[in-house]
Amino acid sequence: MSSILIRNGRVIDPASGGDAVADVLVRDGHIESVGRGILPEDGLAEYDATGAIVAPGFIDMHVHLREPGIEHAETIETGARAAAAGGFTSICCMPNTKPVNDCATVTSYILQRAREVAAVNVFAIGAITKGSLGEELAAIGSMRDAGIVAISDDGRPVMNARVMRRAMELAAALGIPVIDHCEDLNLSAGGDMHEGRESVRLGLRGIPAASEDVMVARDLLLAELTGAHYHVAHMSTTHSAEMVAFAKARGLKVSCEVTPHHFAITDEEVVTYDSNYKMKPPLRCAHDVDAIIKAIAGGVVDAIATDHAPHAGDEKMQEFERCPFGITGLETAIGLTLSELVHPGHITVGRMVELFTTGPAGILRLDRGTLAPGAPADITIFDTETEWTYDVQQSFSKSRNSPFSGRRFRGGPLATIVRGKIVWKKE
Repeated sequence: MSSILIRNGRVIDPASGGDAVADVLVRDGHIESVGRGILPEDGLAEYDATGAIVAPGFIDMHVHLREPGIEHAETIETGARAAAAGGFTSICCMPNTKPVNDCATVTSYILQRAREVAAVNVFAIGAITKGSLGEELAAIGSMRDAGIVAISDDGRPVMNARVMRRAMELAAALGIPVIDHCEDLNLSAGGDMHEGRESVRLGLRGIPAASEDVMVARDLLLAELTGAHYHVAHMSTTHSAEMVAFAKARGLKVSCEVTPHHFAITDEEVVTYDSNYKMKPPLRCAHDVDAIIKAIAGGVVDAIATDHAPHAGDEKMQEFERCPFGITGLETAIGLTLSELVHPGHITVGRMVELFTTGPAGILRLDRGTLAPGAPADITIFDTETEWTYDVQQSFSKSRNSPFSGRRFRGGPLATIVRGKIVWKKE
């Protein structure tokens, strides 16, 4: 554990409503005090945050670390390094590993491995069904005892409504949310990008927005039936946003996340047959992107998550129709959110901090996302003005599948502090 005095930053803490220039004193890995004029001490490390934002540690509730079983694409260690470089102090890993995280043994391995090698906090999300095959419930209770914070078959939606109902009932009893990748596989079968004018122009098979919408509608009905906390992963369509807003207005326990790429790029910007633009949900049309931005600004969206999905080069460098879905996103999330949401005036910096801190912490019931005295000293320091260019070849991830290499950003992470220790600092 470490101690440090962070001086003269603009401290934004949505949990307490604080937003003012102040100092933050960290002692033995915990927040000791926040205020003006904290006196330095002999031997106490200092960080001058003048002109920067000092916030609770950012949380990414949707990443793929690939370990165990797919270590050639990413490991817990390399994914955590990329997270630190992106300004994240906590990440939550999805269960689609090999073997799938569908039992306490795999959960315990992931969490133990993270304690040994990860620069940031790692929380595990368990599978809904055995092998994520959508047929039989996984060992959810024992995984909860082992430490999972939610359940999801991410990437492989639970098509059987009866199975999903039982999962929601069990999750409600255990007090954990159900996270669903909303996609009707019968509607999206064979698709490679958003169905619309651009898919026709490029001659690629389309994935209609309705494939997401019908699953969101079904799950909301099941959430109302069971009383479960239901969370929509990587929401990307107009109707999904409208339905979530309607469900929240009715008092359902519903939350949702969006990814930076779904509010930063439209399907019209897809570089012809460049596999770095292939992801699920696919990049949507401008109308959907506008709806997602309005949902963020209007308070419908609870969290921004990256859906960091690394793939090895030889896998992504296949033909567009054959390569896997997914892009990396940990190191560009803050830059994209500032560039696409804050600087254009869609949201304030305070709202941005909320989406990366109290939002995900509240959904997953994590003891993070605050700078209150006594809280773990997880802190993200970033600025809103410094210009920089992202070079994917310098990424800390093992994979390079990003559409944002070479993109110029205004503002980004400066330092990442986990339990009082600086685990990454911008050169």
